[in-house]
Parts: sequence; C-alpha cells; structure tokens
Amino acid sequence: MTRLPPRPPRTGPHASAGVRALGLGVALAVVATGCFGPTREPPVPIPPGIPPGAGAPVPTVDIDAPGRTSDQLRPWAEGIAEPMRIPVPALAAYGNAAETMRQTRPECNLAWTTLAGIGRVESRHGNFRGSQLEGDGVARPTIIGPRLDGSPGYAEIRDTDAGELDGDTEYDRAIGPLQFIPETWRKYGRDASGDGRADPNQIDDAAVAAARLLCDRGGDLSQAENWQRAVLAYNASREYVMDVRDAAAAYSVGTTAP
Repeated sequence: MTRLPPRPPRTGPHASAGVRALGLGVALAVVATGCFGPTREPPVPIPPGIPPGAGAPVPTVDIDAPGRTSDQLRPWAEGIAEPMRIPVPALAAYGNAAETMRQTRPECNLAWTTLAGIGRVESRHGNFRGSQLEGDGVARPTIIGPRLDGSPGYAEIRDTDAGELDGDTEYDRAIGPLQFIPETWRKYGRDASGDGRADPNQIDDAAVAAARLLCDRGGDLSQAENWQRAVLAYNASREYVMDVRDAAAAYSVGTTAP
C-alpha cells in the first residue's frame, strides 16, 4: 500500500461523478463547526496506507428482501456508530451498499469505510448546514451543491435534466448526501430503499450508486492504484483522495475522522 504525493491546492474540475463536495475549499471550514461540534484529534491513531482498512465486518444482508434492506444492519450500525460519529442510517446504508457489492461484484472488494469516507467529506453524512437524515433516509433540507458554471474551482456542466433533480435549468448541480450530478445519477442511480424510485437524496440509494461507480471506475479496490483511481473518478482532486482516505482509515479503527 502506498500514499499519494503531497496534496496540491484544490483547483480541479470534478470528474463525471460527484461535486467538489459543495465547494470543498469553503465547505470543509463551514461543516467543521456544524452539528458534530469542533473538529478534534481522533483518540485512536489512524493507520497509514492505501487502501484504508475494511473496518468492522458487515453481517450478511438479504439484498433481495422486500423493503429497506439496510434495516437489517441497524443493530450492527447502532453498536459501532457512536465512537465514529456517523449517523446510524448512514452507517447502515454504507454497510448495505458494501454488502450489495460483495454479493453482486465480489471482485471489487469495496469496504464500507471507503463509502463512509466519501460521505463524510461530501456532506458530513447528510448533516451539511442543518440538513439531517430523516426516518426514511432522505436528507432534509435537500443538499444541493453550487452551480457548475465554470467559475474558479468548478467544471462547467450545462443543464442535463431540465432542472428535475437539482432545480437549475441552466447548469447542473450536485445533489444529496453523496453529491451526484444528474447525468451521473442517471447512469448509476438505483432504488436500494425499496420505495420504488431511485432518489439521490436518499442515503441507501445514494450509497449503492456510489458503490457501483467506484467499482466501475476502479475494479479491484483492494489494490492501491485502483482505489486511488476510483476515488479520483468521484472527484478529480488528490487532496480529495487524501481527505477520503484519512476519514476512511479513521473509521477502519472505529474512531472519528480527523
């Protein structure tokens, strides 16, 4: 396992998936004072290396069961969520998505910790600026990223969904707790919550979509180069990759992200 070179300033346009995490250069400073309180040093040393560790084993899920399959993981999530400060619905969704990939694409070797690292950087697990995951797993108020209008730090992506998902008929914006742009959601979005529709604002749906994207772009994510390539596909910034790595590595040992 290897580490990336030192992080350059965030300047990159994002890749075909995801946003620059709500304008990461500004958003990270904002969310650090959000609902989880001030950023603090994790009490457990974070392991180095890429890919991050797999974390607590996920129990087997009947992914073909009716309804919201992540509910099967609520006892597991409730037992480990608090030290990591991950909301239980989000943690259950990440575990459900990783287990879905284990059963349908075992060669991908995707760990829930990677999804949790992305969720933390993108939206603080659906808790950005007063939003929260409600009982149905939907982040409310809706989390919508800035216009992708080509301004400094952002790609230019003209509207692709007539504003159906993001409410913007001129430019696309990223949506939901895992920040999908509409064109990428059309390719990867799936109903994982059993309500009959694929919704980027619903954490189960978003987590499975993110898992599918990562596996498509990276292949075997147990390999350092492949893991880096997959996360870069989510957001084309090396600093972003290291932020995700650091958070995922913290979760792999059951502690809070730095």
